[in-house]
Amino acid sequence: MSSSTAAANGLHLVCGHCNSVVRIPADRLDQGPKCPKCHHALFEGHPIELTTAAFDKHLTRGDLPLIVDFWAPWCGPCRMMAPHFEEATRRLQTKARFAKVNSDDEPSLSARFGIRGIPTLIAFKQGQEIARQSGAMDLRGLLQWLQPHLQ
Repeated sequence: MSSSTAAANGLHLVCGHCNSVVRIPADRLDQGPKCPKCHHALFEGHPIELTTAAFDKHLTRGDLPLIVDFWAPWCGPCRMMAPHFEEATRRLQTKARFAKVNSDDEPSLSARFGIRGIPTLIAFKQGQEIARQSGAMDLRGLLQWLQPHLQ
C-alpha cells in the first residue's frame, strides 16, 4: 500500500489483545487509538506476546512492519536484550508492531522460521521476511538495525 493510499484509507492494525483487525487513520496513530472490539489501547509501549494461533494474522493483516524477537526465558542474552527491545517498542510503536515469541512455548514457529539461536530478530513487511539478526543488541544497535526497515 502506498503512503498516500494508507493516509487516505487508514492503516490496518491487529489488536494485541483480541486479534481483531482495526483500521486507523494514519494521522491518528499518535493519538492513543483503542480497539473498538475489546477497548484496549492498540499501542501500549511494550511488545505483543504472539502465539502460533495468532501469528499469521499479525504477520499478514497489519500494514506496519512486524518486528519479532524469538527468545526464551532461560536465555541470558535474551534477558539482557529485553529492556532494549522494550525501549525500542516505546520509541517506535507507531512505525512498526513489535512482538515476542517464546521459543519454548511456540516451537512450531521457531521451526517454521529456522531459528537456530536466540535471541533472533526478524523484520517482516507485508507478510515477507525482509531482515534477520541473531544475537543480543543494545538499544543503539537495535535502533540502527531497525531504521532501514521502517521506511
